[in-house]
Amino acid sequence: MGTDDTPDPDEIQLFTSSEIPDDANAAAEQEWKATTTGFERVEAVLRRTTTAQSAADIGDRALVSEPTARKHLDALVQSGHASTREAGSTTLYRRNPDQHRFERILHLANEHTRAELTASIRGMKERVRKFETEYDATSPEELVQQLAPDDETGWDDVSRWKTTRRDLAFAKTALSFKETRSIDTKSTEEERTHA
Repeated sequence: MGTDDTPDPDEIQLFTSSEIPDDANAAAEQEWKATTTGFERVEAVLRRTTTAQSAADIGDRALVSEPTARKHLDALVQSGHASTREAGSTTLYRRNPDQHRFERILHLANEHTRAELTASIRGMKERVRKFETEYDATSPEELVQQLAPDDETGWDDVSRWKTTRRDLAFAKTALSFKETRSIDTKSTEEERTHA
């Protein structure tokens, strides 16, 4: 104990030795395996896979056997959530980039109001114009041609410009999707009313 009845920090034991996992990663894997199905784990790994990988590699990360991973991956291919390509005698899997894009657009449309999307679009357009004016370029690709290899600020701006351009496209598409859904819903309701 310290002098004022406060415990000495070196004497405080938060966990008994039996509560401390030998390997934190192993403990996390055990918990993940106990709280999810093999399909859920394969799907979770696939959603984070941007490069094509074998069923064995995905299975290792998803804590399932290769045949189990292949079975679930083939189901994900059938549902449009994954795509494949052949590399010799090995089938490689990756998330379907179009499905991933659609899910992002749907998320933006569902989570943001028209006003929020419009304000975001306006702000991103202003950032693009600022890049165009500052660098006297019409695109980040054109800016790349102008930059010196040691212009760190310029190279950072190339990355920011590309990200802004991509995010702007997603926001515009989400707004369009939101408006299309609204118009379609009204049309469907009118058809039911007149039927």
